[in-house]
Amino acid sequence: MMPISDDRYKMVDKTMKKLNYDRSALIETLHTAQETFGYLENETLKFVARKLRLPYSKVYGVATFYHFFRLKPKGKHTVVVCMGTACYIKNAKVILEKIEERFNVNVGETTSDGLLSLLSARCVGSCSLAPIAIYDNKAIGHLSLEQSLKEAQELIQ
Repeated sequence: MMPISDDRYKMVDKTMKKLNYDRSALIETLHTAQETFGYLENETLKFVARKLRLPYSKVYGVATFYHFFRLKPKGKHTVVVCMGTACYIKNAKVILEKIEERFNVNVGETTSDGLLSLLSARCVGSCSLAPIAIYDNKAIGHLSLEQSLKEAQELIQ
């Protein structure tokens, strides 16, 4: 069942229809849904699960596994801290915690003023630059704690 009052669901349904409502269409469908809605809210995930005949837990699991999917509206600026093994060993966890503390935001959330979203990634594939974070699509490696806070502050000014 598609919500009648919201044409955005028709866009998502069009993607699924093009792929014959095959279960393997999940990731492409989630991409379409995020592009259409801006993020993946629970109602959208439930809609996708129903249409692809997948358990909600499977759809939710995929949406939360990949760092490029968002379950909440994105802030004006985004910081993604890599938490892969190389980055973790080189204090990425401390960097993440200090950004949380300084900007009063938890990982996966957006500041109350909507200016900054803080995310973590399992790995961004740049281990030689550990620790690394991505500030509004600009990757900065070999981060110090001070530099990580400075870069985040400069985004919102």
